Amino acid sequence: MTDRLVDARVPRDLHTFIAGLPKAELHVHHVGSASPRIVAELAARHPDSKVPTDPEALVDYFTFTDFAHFIDVYLSVVDLIRTPEDVRLLTYEVARDLARQQVRYAEVTITPFSSTRRGIDESAFMAAIEDARKAAEAEFGTVLRWCFDIPGEAGLEAAEETVRLATDDRVRPEGLVSFGLGGPEIGVPRPQFKPYFDRAIAAGLHSVPHAGETTGPETVWDALTHLRAERIGHGTSSAQDPKLLAHLAEHRIPLEVCPTSNIATRAVRTIDEHPIKEFAKAGVIVTINSDDPPMFGTDLNNEYAVAARLLDLDERGLADLAKNAVDASFLDEPGRARIAAEIDTYTAGRLAT
Repeated sequence: MTDRLVDARVPRDLHTFIAGLPKAELHVHHVGSASPRIVAELAARHPDSKVPTDPEALVDYFTFTDFAHFIDVYLSVVDLIRTPEDVRLLTYEVARDLARQQVRYAEVTITPFSSTRRGIDESAFMAAIEDARKAAEAEFGTVLRWCFDIPGEAGLEAAEETVRLATDDRVRPEGLVSFGLGGPEIGVPRPQFKPYFDRAIAAGLHSVPHAGETTGPETVWDALTHLRAERIGHGTSSAQDPKLLAHLAEHRIPLEVCPTSNIATRAVRTIDEHPIKEFAKAGVIVTINSDDPPMFGTDLNNEYAVAARLLDLDERGLADLAKNAVDASFLDEPGRARIAAEIDTYTAGRLAT
């Protein structure tokens, strides 16, 4: 973790504990995880882009005025991914950054429509992410799985293409486990995507749409009712509806909480106003995630530090938070048990010193 990311309000020994804590990451975007170094390298490969080629200049470029501005900037980075070689480089480097943070397992959200519509052959795209996935597991020990998500702003054409790629055995990648929906929520009602989620679920995929990030709790209800969500991406506005919180807690539907992201996109005004405390108080399963970390000047370790401060957690509380993500993941039972045991062993060892 760089000094820029260290929250001085969290004790240094907790930062150290977090840095070594085995983790699972459930809400992190493929393109949004490109480090400034990789974004600059890709921008240099494609000089017709408006994205800066200087990593330092990207700090200002990744300062957002609102969620709509974030989407514009995000799509400009998406436009840098133009060849299978770009895809492979990005995927491998995302895995490297996750491994550096002791992430043992990650479900990475990928938007294949954004690449296939830009001319990348679908089979070559799948081969690139799979080659990087297998190389990363062999070299770093980090297990990657994929969530294919619909870019909501692209409408039903994107939904059809995404579900086809997710369910056609001729192209569907081995690492695919879930189906999602991202992008803007305002003006993109969730119920229209029901037929596509039905097809994905019928093909054995888990449902993990974004909802309630920049719209009210009714969007979360729509995701639960129409899209049969098993987890909710963000779910920030759920705190506005006590009945919704009770439903999430009773049915053990986890929230993929990304605190710094919500501040950066102006979904929440300040970090101290983040509703994570209300989620925890209501008994909702909270998982901590980084979303688009380099774009937001954060990483998963920093998100755990933010959660530690907001929830007043010690080492055992942080370990329980890490195990929430493992339990909420779509990793098989032996894999979940292995990482949970590793968390317990690490925590016991740290507390014994």
